[in-house]
Amino acid sequence: MKSSSFLACFLVGSVPLICSAADAKPIRVLLLTGGCCHDYAHQKDILKQGLEARANVEVTQIHTDDGSTHPNLPIYGKADYAKGFDVVLHDECAADINDPAVVTAVLKPHADGIPGVNLHCAMHCYRIGDPNQAATAGTPHAYWFDYLGLQSSGHGAQKPISISFTSSDSAITRGFTNWTTVNEELYNNIQIGPRTAPLARGAQDDGKRPGQNNTVVAWTNEYGTNKTRVFSTTIGHNNETVSDPRYLDLVARGLLWATGHLGRDGKPEAGYGPGGK
Repeated sequence: MKSSSFLACFLVGSVPLICSAADAKPIRVLLLTGGCCHDYAHQKDILKQGLEARANVEVTQIHTDDGSTHPNLPIYGKADYAKGFDVVLHDECAADINDPAVVTAVLKPHADGIPGVNLHCAMHCYRIGDPNQAATAGTPHAYWFDYLGLQSSGHGAQKPISISFTSSDSAITRGFTNWTTVNEELYNNIQIGPRTAPLARGAQDDGKRPGQNNTVVAWTNEYGTNKTRVFSTTIGHNNETVSDPRYLDLVARGLLWATGHLGRDGKPEAGYGPGGK
């Protein structure tokens, strides 16, 4: 689903139509933050400022200071919460929100075609059943994992993560170089969905524990019958990482890809760069 835009087209002599994206409207981003274990009070603003500096986006925040595993985000029970937005950026941490009806309502905009971007603890939200047990697609246990395209259940100690970009043909990671984070949480991989395209892997220490220590940390997915575009990364626990330009570049590209405004060269399409360039 692309953000609506007006492209002015005109003839120059005998040259075919030339289109200007000067009037492209900002991509309307709904950013959800709050819940357990993270400094969302600051990270929400780091993300808003970082994304708006990198792309033609307008970030609207819905935040709660509730630091529990069942934060009181006002979207719950409202299946139309994303009306008027082009993409939803899930950065909440709500592990104990597990009512199937509530989870279905959170997913409704994405099932209807609104793209999603998911950061870090969003992977551990909306868990129905035992997250350590591989979920069967289509069952309530798998509702959230089907959307993400990857099932994760936990992480080990905070240590630096060596990030290796593994996709050579993705516009999201084109030109990126491998890097190592500060102390961060490396999420495990219980299973990876059939429509998931891994983009990067992360390792701590020697990386020899399959599923635990050398895992997919960034990927794309196509969700549901509408094949809604979804980008996710498990990186992003600490403020130093969230404010790292390399991290913000990755998230910005994932968002542009999800909304259909990222060129094959990894650059925003005309009108969707910083300041509408």
